[in-house]
Amino acid sequence: MVGRGELTDVAWERIAPLLPGVDGRGRPWRDHRQVINGVLWRLRTGAPWRDLPERYGPWQTAYERFARWEADGTWARLLGQVQVGDDSVGAVGWTVSVDSTINRAHQHAAGARKKGPTAGDELEDLERASAGQALGRSRGGLTTKVHLACDGRGLPLAVVVTPGNVNDSTVFDTVMDELRVPRTGSGRPRRRPDAVIADKAYSSRAIRQVLRRRGIRAVIPERADQRANRLRRGKAGGRPPAFDRKLYEARNVVERCFGRLKQFRAIATRFDKLAARYRAGVHLAALILWLREPFQGPSSARSE
Repeated sequence: MVGRGELTDVAWERIAPLLPGVDGRGRPWRDHRQVINGVLWRLRTGAPWRDLPERYGPWQTAYERFARWEADGTWARLLGQVQVGDDSVGAVGWTVSVDSTINRAHQHAAGARKKGPTAGDELEDLERASAGQALGRSRGGLTTKVHLACDGRGLPLAVVVTPGNVNDSTVFDTVMDELRVPRTGSGRPRRRPDAVIADKAYSSRAIRQVLRRRGIRAVIPERADQRANRLRRGKAGGRPPAFDRKLYEARNVVERCFGRLKQFRAIATRFDKLAARYRAGVHLAALILWLREPFQGPSSARSE
């Protein structure tokens, strides 16, 4: 019987062949499905690892498996392989929406060790160490910002984690660089969407030029101050940027995606000290969103 929030049989059948196998050395691994369900329980509840229910096995095993697969990139690879499967049957919507959300960081997320001596550190050094772990200080305390690029169905294609006080437009290029879906056969990964939808925070000449050079349609509204400055300059201000108001209505898919990701309480509130661990949790939550989407395999696609 599948418990609440655990992998369904259909989801397990999709990812089971992609998981690391036993190499014949040492003790056999505890059942992958049991351990992943334990990691999902912690991600969904936000509880400490030590409070993991006994039905998922020792909490140390679940934590070590989560940390090991973060270090070797297994979580990101699983997400990428599921994306490849959907793209191979034409299910991925390549009108991409980009946005970010700020999440509070729990006090347990602070205090990660940094390299070098710690005695006598100045406040600037401590702030720099926090920024290295994607922690930004604001009026409400420490925060982390998650930047996403979602496909037309509101499923995450790229994930970037930064301190909460980082401006969205400065991370746009990094988000676009993270967007890559490999092909099932030969050929380079697909990295160029048909269009990019973003709000006014991304309205800049630099971003529009980058998209134009790559042949990507920009659907970004012009800010009021930019419009006023262009009109004030008259003919020298140039023409207004092209903007498809009808297509812009689809931007809410990324907002809905954030809402679904934040159903995992360890995503809505950051408890992980290390930015890489928190990002791995976002990858796993994104993987679950992809697995929940009805999948049309290659055989059924051909039958149509």
